[in-house]
Amino acid sequence: MTYSGRFGWGVLLLAASCTAWGQSELVVRVKPANKALQANIEGYIGSLGDRDEDALLRFSRGAEEQARKAAQALGYYQAQIDAQVQPPSKPDQPLQLIIRVEPGEPVRLRNVQVRIEGPASELKAFRVPDSRALRQGEQLNHGAYEDAKRLIQNQASRYGFFDGRFARQRLAVDPRAGVADIELVYQSGPRYRLGKVTFGGDAPLDDDLLQRMVGFKPGTPYDSELVAELNNDLQSSGYFEGVRVDAAPTAAVNDVVPVAVQLDTRKPRTLGLGLGFSTDVGPRGKANWTRHWVNPQGHSYGWETEISGPRQNVGLWYDVPLDPPLTDKLRFAGGYQNEELSGTDTLSKLLTVGPEWHSKLPSGWQRVISLKYQREEYRLGDDSGLSNLLMPGISYSYLRSDNRIDPHNGYRLQFDVQVAKEGLVSDTNLVHGNVLLKGLTTLGQNHRVLGRVQFGGSATNGYDKKMPPSLRFFAGGDQSVRGYDYQTLSPKNSQGDRIGGRYLVAGSVEYQYSITEKWRVATFVDQGNAFNSLELPSLKTGVGIGVRWVSPVGPLRLDLARALDDDGGFRVHFSMGPEL
Repeated sequence: MTYSGRFGWGVLLLAASCTAWGQSELVVRVKPANKALQANIEGYIGSLGDRDEDALLRFSRGAEEQARKAAQALGYYQAQIDAQVQPPSKPDQPLQLIIRVEPGEPVRLRNVQVRIEGPASELKAFRVPDSRALRQGEQLNHGAYEDAKRLIQNQASRYGFFDGRFARQRLAVDPRAGVADIELVYQSGPRYRLGKVTFGGDAPLDDDLLQRMVGFKPGTPYDSELVAELNNDLQSSGYFEGVRVDAAPTAAVNDVVPVAVQLDTRKPRTLGLGLGFSTDVGPRGKANWTRHWVNPQGHSYGWETEISGPRQNVGLWYDVPLDPPLTDKLRFAGGYQNEELSGTDTLSKLLTVGPEWHSKLPSGWQRVISLKYQREEYRLGDDSGLSNLLMPGISYSYLRSDNRIDPHNGYRLQFDVQVAKEGLVSDTNLVHGNVLLKGLTTLGQNHRVLGRVQFGGSATNGYDKKMPPSLRFFAGGDQSVRGYDYQTLSPKNSQGDRIGGRYLVAGSVEYQYSITEKWRVATFVDQGNAFNSLELPSLKTGVGIGVRWVSPVGPLRLDLARALDDDGGFRVHFSMGPEL
């Protein structure tokens, strides 16, 4: 027996219900028991409907043939199949169609040849189907044969082998000998290429800027993933309300596929307002305004502000896209912040201004090189001062996460350092750095483990009198050591005022258990402190329990924590936002 063609045997993997919708019931009995075969037969025959005995008798002939096809699809060509209609023995019992099956010995694969010919055979990404079900000696499964063909065709479609065809596609079955041969030979033909991208619509941007947003050059070998990435990149650029990318192989000329992009520009200005709450700062309000494009070169600007009891700030920025414009930009930023930390007798009025060069490296790291001037008027206990610093700085960050809002696995790495030189606009010499490491893993779907480690340090020749509060380290609070008030862990002066430290160490381990899709319970241990000496620092510890609700904007966290040091005490913490 020879089987060929584009469509043919398929294995239905979803089992139908054994009970029919009406008074008729299908019963499939396989001896010896074989759940896969039973499910496939039930799927082939389907629902019996509301048939009477005569109708079911007529239907049984076709049902027996369907059962035979279902058995052959799984390699059982010698199956003995018998269909009988059994009337109900009691009034409340259904009319039954009983299919009895003795599968017999299955057909097994003898010779299997799956081969790719043409340019696709030289492409490493083009996989030759090599599933266990297609190996010599394995039981014949028509579904595995069809899956192999689909895999080849899907890859050909992705990688641009649009002229490809099966030179040979043969499934030959010898039921008496109990063997089958498979031969699949695919001639890929030439690989098509991507042509120049053309843009249409009402985008008020230069064509040069739009072309720099394209991640491939004309003549690049076709890959549907490149087309999808172009669509996603344009959509996430912030310039457009709608994006449609067309790369139809049927429009190809000389094996070159034209790429046409239709753009709908978003409204030029947006205003955002928001309210929030955390136990660190209490109620807070946020607002931002953005002018998404100013000129054909894609420049943009905007402002943002946040107001809470202890902290009020406003920031302004102006962005100039660089190359590539979707990831790299030059930002001119400035801001003013007024902050008074309750319980620390610390007041800071901070003005910052300076350029920032944002770029994404080929490795995936985000890098920011900055030159920041900051002027800070402050009070630390009984001391007050005015600090001027001109600080070149660099930061690196890397995020790998399987979900932006509620990840299940991932990690974040962040490093930054700033320096200042006394006499070059700055009042003191300074090296200031931070390291933040976060990780999250999920085990068995319901068990989540989060870890966080943070280090900070500064080296200066004028710490006591010239180091402003914004560059000192404090610990404690929702995102630091729970069980302690916000930024209350720090060294004290002779009057007992908390004035911040040269160094910071903080860490946390948290276990969460998912009780439902949206609700989790948690337990945690936090430890850390800010201090002036690295010799045997005194770390404070907080432990607690909590509950998490996964909202559309990210997890909401409610914790009850107990401080284990300084006579202890309990504190409630509430915060929100992504875990990483």
